[in-house]
Amino acid sequence: MIPLLCPAYLPNINYFNWLLKQELVCFSGETYYQKQTYRNRTLLYGANGILRLTIPIKHHHNGIKPKDKEVLIAYDMNWQKQHWKSLCSAYRSSPYFEFYETDLYPFFKEKKPSLFEYNLQLIEKLMELMDIPLNFKRTETLTEEHQPMEVLLLAKETTPYNPEPYTQVFSDKFGFLPNLSILDALFNLGPNCANYILNTKS
Repeated sequence: MIPLLCPAYLPNINYFNWLLKQELVCFSGETYYQKQTYRNRTLLYGANGILRLTIPIKHHHNGIKPKDKEVLIAYDMNWQKQHWKSLCSAYRSSPYFEFYETDLYPFFKEKKPSLFEYNLQLIEKLMELMDIPLNFKRTETLTEEHQPMEVLLLAKETTPYNPEPYTQVFSDKFGFLPNLSILDALFNLGPNCANYILNTKS
C-alpha cells in the first residue's frame, strides 16, 4: 500500500512524526475535503491554554463535496494578520521565535488562493527549517494501492498520545500540552526540534 496524505495547516507533532519517517511522501488533492479536520486548523499554546486557529475557506454551493485541490482560501477577513498576531503573542518570548520569524512571516502576508498549495508550501518550508529534505511526489490518480492517511488529519484524538514533555512558554501555568502545532516545538526547541520528533513514539 502507498500512504496518501493531504497537507495540513501547520501540522501537529504526530503528523510530522509520521512524515519524517517516510522515505517518500505522496500528496494528493484528489481526496475529498472533510470539515473539522486539521486541513485548515491548528493548535497553539497561548497565555490562556490551547489556542485554536482556523483558516476560513470559500464554501461550495452546488451541493457537491469538493476535492482537496479545489478548496479555496477566503480573505473576506484578515485572518493572516490575526493568526500572525496570535503566533507573536504566544511565542515571542520562546527561545527561537526570532530565529525563524523572517522565514515564516511571508506566509501570513502573501495571499495564496489554494488551501492545498498553501499548506504544502508551508510544510516544505518547515522541513527546510528543520534541515530535513522532504522527498515527495504529487498524485493525480488514485488507485487501490493508495491508502489515505485521514487519521493524521482528525481534529479529535482517536488514540492516547503522550510524548516526552519539553519546556513550553506557558507550561508553568497549565503544564505540558502534547501534540500541538509543529511551531510549538520549533520555537521552543529550535535545532533540536527534528531530533525530538524523530524520537517521539506515536
